Amino acid sequence: MKLNFDFNQLLTVTFTLFAVIDIIGSIPLLHALKKKLGGLHEGKATLISGALMVLFLFGGEQFLRILGVDQRSFAVGGSIVIFILGLEMVLGIELFKSEPDSKASVVVPIAFPLIAGSGTLTTIMSLKANYETTTVLLGIIVNLIFIFIVLKSMDFIERMLGPAGMIAIRKFFGVILLAIAVKIFSTNLRGLLK
Repeated sequence: MKLNFDFNQLLTVTFTLFAVIDIIGSIPLLHALKKKLGGLHEGKATLISGALMVLFLFGGEQFLRILGVDQRSFAVGGSIVIFILGLEMVLGIELFKSEPDSKASVVVPIAFPLIAGSGTLTTIMSLKANYETTTVLLGIIVNLIFIFIVLKSMDFIERMLGPAGMIAIRKFFGVILLAIAVKIFSTNLRGLLK
């Protein structure tokens, strides 16, 4: 059996996922979560988010159908969590209370919705409709490697930016996160209300 592999398609899928995941833009939030939780559990967070992405690649639509949830409702729910995280970043307040066990917080909010959020999972299902499953899977793997490197390099990134730089980037990307949440919410809510 011959695999139809196109490097340009892999680049397109990889960069699409990179833009949606936006791990660089999440650095200020990850920094805040690291201080709040006492650590990010980088390997576990990467593996759990990767498992969610692969799960949705192979069975996302069926999984949501079993739960009786459509893609739009899933996206609206995820956008609300993203909006709350954005508010925390901009206002410097704590709305999302951390779990007493920091390992439990690896799943929510780090693996989901921060890394493998509703936008990422919906994008994966959309990419599967347009590209070979193998290409989408490789795109996911490339992004997971980059995510792990960023999570492992948080201390270095923090030193490079300094406290003032972290605050400035946190506020800026908080506004970006709010805008993304509003866009996801309004786009999908319109579809639900039709």
